[in-house]
Amino acid sequence: QVQFVESGGGLVQAGGSLRLSCVTSGSIFSTNTIGWYRQAPGKKRESVAFIFSGGGTSYEPSVKGRFIISRDNDKSTVYLQMNSLTVEDTAVYYCNSPSNNNWGQGTQVTVSS
Repeated sequence: QVQFVESGGGLVQAGGSLRLSCVTSGSIFSTNTIGWYRQAPGKKRESVAFIFSGGGTSYEPSVKGRFIISRDNDKSTVYLQMNSLTVEDTAVYYCNSPSNNNWGQGTQVTVSS
């Protein structure tokens, strides 16, 4: 029943940038860790970055230094700023709480060479 809505995906050339947004209910957003995940064709879903309720962040090695996760509790929104995109970043991106097993539709990010 916990819902997350992702947006901001699209088609971009390698080296470009995109900013993804994720919204959920205010009560969930303000107290929970929120993560970005992605699933590329033929691969399992993997975590990308997390932002904790206190504001701390963590990143997977493959995106560290290129992606920035942030949150705005007033807007119940988590962002993922993606820079220096590569073809390997192509995937459907999802946001979720790590404890939630219900996944939304995600947003498609396609990076072309």
